[in-house]
Amino acid sequence: MRHCRLSIVPFLAVVALSGCSFVEIQPGGVQVRVATPGQALSCERRGEIVVSVKDRLGPLDRNELRVRDELEVLARNEAPALGADTVQALGDPMDGEQRFRAYRCGGPVGPRPAGPETTVEPLPEGEAETAPLRDE
Repeated sequence: MRHCRLSIVPFLAVVALSGCSFVEIQPGGVQVRVATPGQALSCERRGEIVVSVKDRLGPLDRNELRVRDELEVLARNEAPALGADTVQALGDPMDGEQRFRAYRCGGPVGPRPAGPETTVEPLPEGEAETAPLRDE
């Protein structure tokens, strides 16, 4: 019977960790807005960001919402390096990887490009902006 207990301990540890978030938002990423997929943006394109996280722990799938949240946080953390203040997913995550387009819409992130002033578009009526979950 003791052998069974020892094999259950690693399994329980994997199950417990499958709900944990391993990615933290960085100071620059806090100011980065997340546009809804497909939303038309009249902003300057700054590049694309590809991010990835583990979507499985051993034989178990991680919580899909947490994986999506971590991917979004990673994209937000990378955006300031491109001088971007907005990111937009280009598709759904696949095997723990997701592509985002980075935009400069006029927020307070990174160096300002030369050119006319732009503004962040307001969200359409009834839509919400998402923010990552944090364990504190």
